[in-house]
Amino acid sequence: MANDPADDVLFEVTQGVEPPVPKTPAGRSKVFRGYDPTQSFLLPPSLDDWLPEDHTARFIAEVVDNQLDLSAIYDSYVEATGAPPYDPSMMLKLLLLAYSTGVTSSREMERRCHVDVAFRWTTANAAPDYRSISRFRRRHLSAVDDLFTQVLTLCSEAGLVKLGRVALDGTKLRASASRNKAMSYDRLGPKIEQLEAEVATILAEAEATDRAEDEAFGKDQRGDEVLPELARRETRLAKMRAAKAAIEADARTKAAQKAAKKAEREGKDETAMADAAVQAASKAPPDKKTQRNFTDPESRMMKTADGSFHYTYNAQAVVDEGSQVVLAAAVTQQANDIDQLIPMVEMTESNLNDAGIDDSPDVTLADAGYCSEENLQEVADREINALVATGRIKRGEQVPDAPRGPIPKNATQRERMARKQRTKAGRADYARRKAIVEPAFGQMKVRQHAGHLRLRGLAGAQGEWTLHVICHNLRKLANAGNAATGALVGAS
Repeated sequence: MANDPADDVLFEVTQGVEPPVPKTPAGRSKVFRGYDPTQSFLLPPSLDDWLPEDHTARFIAEVVDNQLDLSAIYDSYVEATGAPPYDPSMMLKLLLLAYSTGVTSSREMERRCHVDVAFRWTTANAAPDYRSISRFRRRHLSAVDDLFTQVLTLCSEAGLVKLGRVALDGTKLRASASRNKAMSYDRLGPKIEQLEAEVATILAEAEATDRAEDEAFGKDQRGDEVLPELARRETRLAKMRAAKAAIEADARTKAAQKAAKKAEREGKDETAMADAAVQAASKAPPDKKTQRNFTDPESRMMKTADGSFHYTYNAQAVVDEGSQVVLAAAVTQQANDIDQLIPMVEMTESNLNDAGIDDSPDVTLADAGYCSEENLQEVADREINALVATGRIKRGEQVPDAPRGPIPKNATQRERMARKQRTKAGRADYARRKAIVEPAFGQMKVRQHAGHLRLRGLAGAQGEWTLHVICHNLRKLANAGNAATGALVGAS
């Protein structure tokens, strides 16, 4: 609360100091409060007084200090050498606060530690440099899965996990990769040959002239340094060779998997399936239009929500209807969602068990991108109560408008799912799908800037997406009100 000017005058009079005369602008009779930017503090300031009591930074500090087990992170420093590192709890608070407020750049985090009260309060004015922040984030990616489970447990204890309807969906996350730093398979071959010829020419010219032109390299040079233009070409050549090999390996893997599934459907034994996979892999020609990015080779070109194509990752999430808490999260390189239904259902069950939640969702909702006869058969075999949109009805399929009467014995799983979705309960459940999962994606992308990743590689994308989900769940926990706060205080 601001000081009363009268108090300042009284203090100065009692100390025998002549109080300054308040300045009044010419032509104005109003007297304003005193303003002196150079005035020093009479007492040492406390950052704790400057940060509001209900600020997110305080809630994050409370959770990290009293609710989370960071032993896995601390144990990784047991055999560390060198200068003492920053305290892991402080660095984790900094990361969670930054991601919760949409700050994902390590350089911006460092800047905030100098100019933002909440960041300065969190780090106790330590202000770690951006390199330390970046290294901490990358080093402890393996620990975020355990932190996710612990935060999910806190959400459950606060009554935020209802496990009625849950919705599964995917969203594209832009990779830290430029579309200009990529090349298709049909261009890689000629470009590699061109660069190999250029490198050979440069090496021959250097070998022929280095003895005669030693002076051109300077006094402190040995004369055998790699020329800058040669280093650039050799680096690009290595990346192109790696990209070409990756495309060929990916084509062989896909062909082998396709052949194995075909052999399995035909009822062949494991030996015949393996032989079919090997033969298919040996004959698999890579798609000439397949591209690889040199900045982030593990990202893939995908169509995004705005209709454009970018190098992205496909992020998956299972969201609970009660408070839109995320129950499971994963990242894949596949552009479509069809192979993610069963893995995400399994991940949800595993996360709930790890969080000590002995229950399962009443119904799992998914759109048509997850629909396939194999997925629906797996759902039926496991007796999972799921509603998966079947999309357009194919020619020859029989799905009545009014799902009444007995189900035909020869009905396919797709027909059975379409019939189930047309029931009164099915319509009511599936109508909630978008309202459950889409707001969670929107909140993370708008509030936390989760739509653009900072870390490269599949492991980095997975870790950063999980970090975003942790912050999302923490914000749900913080916004739950006094009930959630009381649960936390009671558990501490």
